[in-house]
Amino acid sequence: MALADILVLGRMNALVEEELPKHFTIHRIGREDVASLDPALGERITAIAGGAHVPVDAELLGKLPNLEIVANFGVGYDSVDARLCGEKGICVTNTPEVLSEEVADTALGLMLMTVRELGAAERHLRAGKWVSEGPYPLTRASLQNRTLGILGLGRIGKAIARRAEAFGMDIHYHGRTRQADVAYTYHDTLTGLAKAVDTLMVVAPGGASTKGIVNAEVLSALGPEGIVINVGRGTVIDEPALVKALQDGTILSAGLDVFEKEPQVPAELIAMDNVVLLPHVGSASHLTRNRMGQLVVDNLLGWFNDGRPVTPVAETPFTRRKQG
Repeated sequence: MALADILVLGRMNALVEEELPKHFTIHRIGREDVASLDPALGERITAIAGGAHVPVDAELLGKLPNLEIVANFGVGYDSVDARLCGEKGICVTNTPEVLSEEVADTALGLMLMTVRELGAAERHLRAGKWVSEGPYPLTRASLQNRTLGILGLGRIGKAIARRAEAFGMDIHYHGRTRQADVAYTYHDTLTGLAKAVDTLMVVAPGGASTKGIVNAEVLSALGPEGIVINVGRGTVIDEPALVKALQDGTILSAGLDVFEKEPQVPAELIAMDNVVLLPHVGSASHLTRNRMGQLVVDNLLGWFNDGRPVTPVAETPFTRRKQG
């Protein structure tokens, strides 16, 4: 017998798609189906499995009166109104830790590509310019003696910091509070952090509180040798301000794995040679995505079998399912 009726939002990781039907009755909708969701189906749904593509907002929550848990695929859950879920007694889970090392590896690779212009150098070779025009020009920047400022020193931020230390980088950070378990230099404002470093690594989550906080003032404080790397959420950076800062030389370059309106990327960024662009691949390996998928499944099974979620988020710190 199925443990529950689950609403799957869009397509999920292959492991999730394979495992969930073994335990649950699956119903699937896309973003365009929310408004017309059958009320009778809405009454039956007690769980959601989803990612960032279909918002779990007041509209959807209002159609699911018996919803108990939202299992989010991804460490970021800004597409879920977790505060409202908490008010309604709905548990929200995410997939932390299992992707931290993978994203940190990607962040360091993206930083190296950006600082040393490796993507542009490869394009130079592939276009035959090494033969026709000679060696690729010396890069304007070097990783040597650079100072790294991390915006968001959580699990991923700390994994990035450990790797950056191995490259000899001095580490600074900014977040809501100073962390007692690290020796890195803390700045109580983001502008203060930007003034103190020349490389800004954005690892902050999305949401209203972080929207556009890397703005023109912060970019100006970073300065003309400054480099911005973003592996957090695209909404954290004011994209028009970033475009302008790159165009007028306020900062040197940027490496971006995330964007404000994915998969749409501003044409201005695509046209720039001093920008490295990746299509949100921070955790995109079979190994890591399957670990994330298994955690989605484990959260749902834990909730309905044992009454305990594995990784509830801070807004819904529920450790047990209410019975009856």
